Amino acid sequence: MVRLQRHPQNPILLPNPASPWQALNVFNPAVVYANGLFHMIYRAQGLDYISRLGYAVSVDGVRFNRLEDPIFEPEHDLEWRGVEDPRVVWLEDRFFMTYTGYSRQGIQPYLAESTNLIHWQRRGVALPEMENKDHVLFPERVGGRYVMLHRRPPAIWIAFSEDLEHWEGHRPILEPRPGLWDEARVGAGGPPIPTEAGWLLIYHGVDARNTYRLGLALLDREDPTRVVARPKGFVLEPEEVWELRGDVPNVVFACANPVVEGTVYVYYGGADRVIGLATAPLEELVAAALKGE
Repeated sequence: MVRLQRHPQNPILLPNPASPWQALNVFNPAVVYANGLFHMIYRAQGLDYISRLGYAVSVDGVRFNRLEDPIFEPEHDLEWRGVEDPRVVWLEDRFFMTYTGYSRQGIQPYLAESTNLIHWQRRGVALPEMENKDHVLFPERVGGRYVMLHRRPPAIWIAFSEDLEHWEGHRPILEPRPGLWDEARVGAGGPPIPTEAGWLLIYHGVDARNTYRLGLALLDREDPTRVVARPKGFVLEPEEVWELRGDVPNVVFACANPVVEGTVYVYYGGADRVIGLATAPLEELVAAALKGE
């Protein structure tokens, strides 16, 4: 099984002790490649443990410069404890961000849109139910409809929409697998990647000991409810100290996988404390997924 290769400068983004809103943790970023730059929207926590979203930009995808202030913060009661785990796609004529709102009432999936990645307009609840997260849009319509992956525990579900407001056709497509690394629950990672072989999905799986790893699945290009391939192995697991020890130990959790010149850049949170980068050629990941090993 092919493995993602960690960048030698990992972790690439650390908490900033001089900045109250990101002094404790920075993790689980969305990253898009546009106009020759890597644009990162990352989740951060200060000593109040409230999650806010910051913005950083890079030429090479490794060295990032960040804005001083957060670009997206909790705004109402259902986001009271934070806005979490963004995923971003460019879809038709603007950027769309899916994110989780966290409050005393639990978690709920939300959607926002932007034309510049800095200023965001909320579109409200993406799916009208609590305790649903890990939702991500496909970067293009399929069969004329928008497509979203989401999680009704413990599986990855899919849904379709004509207008990004009303979603139908909900059904599970990836379930946990007993006895394997993803036996407890699974959730979507970054946006599915279009390839000739199908939609490549890099997803996270959790085992009985609550260790998070990353694996691959291929969905049919015309009918993404159909899983073409799903290897038994994983492509990344916690190994480094900063992945094994942190606010939540034994975690690699990805929300972004932009493809630049044939290379997949997987940005992930390490133990909910810092941000790491691991890469692999897209063609190697697709080949590994098709082998199903």
